[in-house]
Amino acid sequence: MLELVAATGEAQSLADVVRLSGQPKPSVHRMLQQLEVGGLLARGADGRRYAITPRLIRFAETVLRASSSTGVRHTLLRQLVADVGETCNLTALSGSEVFYIDRVETAFPLRMDLRPGSRVPLHCSASGKLFLAHLPRPQRERLLDGLDLQRYTPHTLDTRERLETELERIRQEGHSVDAEEFIDGMVCVAVPVRDEANGPVRCAVALQAPAVRMPLPSALQQLDKLRRAASEIARVM
Repeated sequence: MLELVAATGEAQSLADVVRLSGQPKPSVHRMLQQLEVGGLLARGADGRRYAITPRLIRFAETVLRASSSTGVRHTLLRQLVADVGETCNLTALSGSEVFYIDRVETAFPLRMDLRPGSRVPLHCSASGKLFLAHLPRPQRERLLDGLDLQRYTPHTLDTRERLETELERIRQEGHSVDAEEFIDGMVCVAVPVRDEANGPVRCAVALQAPAVRMPLPSALQQLDKLRRAASEIARVM
């Protein structure tokens, strides 16, 4: 039941969940009530539609992080860092932010300290823009309507028009970049992790580096390695 509600990205009415599940209405109603009492679903202001709660999101994030230090996923990320020579991370969309599921740091001393569990803005991070670009249009529009397009650096895309132009480019090219948009001197390239070709973007694999050590054109030369790692991570996830 939680999977059905969460997968749509939209609040669902009792009738919606009955239709999606194929279960009898009394059974669905009872389960929705139990999930609401447990704090995993909540009804909106109209009292009719059920949506996931912050508690459920935190639970999902804890599960995603739980095996990060020992799992195959972390091993693949560590191998990617060995291949490209810079910090790499695995991220997911969490509400209106990017959530770090896992991260492996480069051995170089100049780097950013962002641990698993960290959050960064959507509009000025490579992963965030990647998620925005591939969301269903109604969901993307709602997120964009509520985003504070804060200007972090002179390169931040701080207008709706500039950001939407960038999202269109991402959809066409299949990858996203952070050209010193969040932190001066740091660049990032991100690619999607999908369950299947052209399926929903579940996570993102991203390379992050100081521009002085790996300029953006050099980071883009690592795209094939990033995509291979994303494919392997999709398989094990």
